[in-house]
Amino acid sequence: MTFLPETGYVPTDEDRSSLDAWFAAYDAHSAKRDVQAMADLAVFPLNLVSDDSAGNGRSAQWDREQFVGTMTHVMGEGSQDITFESQRTPVFLSPAMAVVFTDSTMTANGESTQLRYADILVRRDGQWAFQTMIQGGWGDNL
Repeated sequence: MTFLPETGYVPTDEDRSSLDAWFAAYDAHSAKRDVQAMADLAVFPLNLVSDDSAGNGRSAQWDREQFVGTMTHVMGEGSQDITFESQRTPVFLSPAMAVVFTDSTMTANGESTQLRYADILVRRDGQWAFQTMIQGGWGDNL
């Protein structure tokens, strides 16, 4: 059982459903390797936090061009869709900020990979967008 921290904000049903809808859209774009549409759901500059092979924490800020180029390379090419099975645990800090922890299985070309990451999302003009991506193991590529 996961115990969420007390943040002082209790999310509404709409908060949760709108966040779930955002992730459904992002996952659909990811499944089709539509990196431009994925980028449309972000706030730039995008913050990235990871660790490197030496065990040091790393961070970077990417503009849209860096995000599109890197994600296009990472996701690879091909006509076969990528599938995701994800368990998400959002922690709402306010109606406009959420930290979302994700455990996911990504399957591409018959191979499955386990992923654990966190995203920080902000809501602007009623729409969610991711602003920070946090995942171990990518620091050498930042």
